[in-house]
Amino acid sequence: MKTLAELQAIRDKARKEINLREENPDAIRVMVGMATCGIAAGARPVLNALVEETGKRNLTNVTVTQTGCIGLCQNEPVVEVLVPGQDKVTYINVDAEKAIRIVNDHIVNGNVVSEYTIGTAIK
Repeated sequence: MKTLAELQAIRDKARKEINLREENPDAIRVMVGMATCGIAAGARPVLNALVEETGKRNLTNVTVTQTGCIGLCQNEPVVEVLVPGQDKVTYINVDAEKAIRIVNDHIVNGNVVSEYTIGTAIK
């Protein structure tokens, strides 16, 4: 970092990422299980991928946040998507690539990625 402009660019990027995590009652909520079980299974790269992808797409109606244990430790990392007026969708065994697909297919286009949901594990 050599100039004030570079410092301001870093600040602006950090503010944008913080805004993605702020609560908005009308927003689509994306929650990543970040208890020790989730973190051990790789939830941090999933959270980062979700924040980066929603930021790249300028999705201002999406709140990405972390939560504690969701209760599906054997299926971590777990991501829950809550769209106002719709049923909650729980995704299991999520990695960064799956997280990007969840943003693209489910959040942007409204198509649940059913092969990643908890329903596929319970038969």
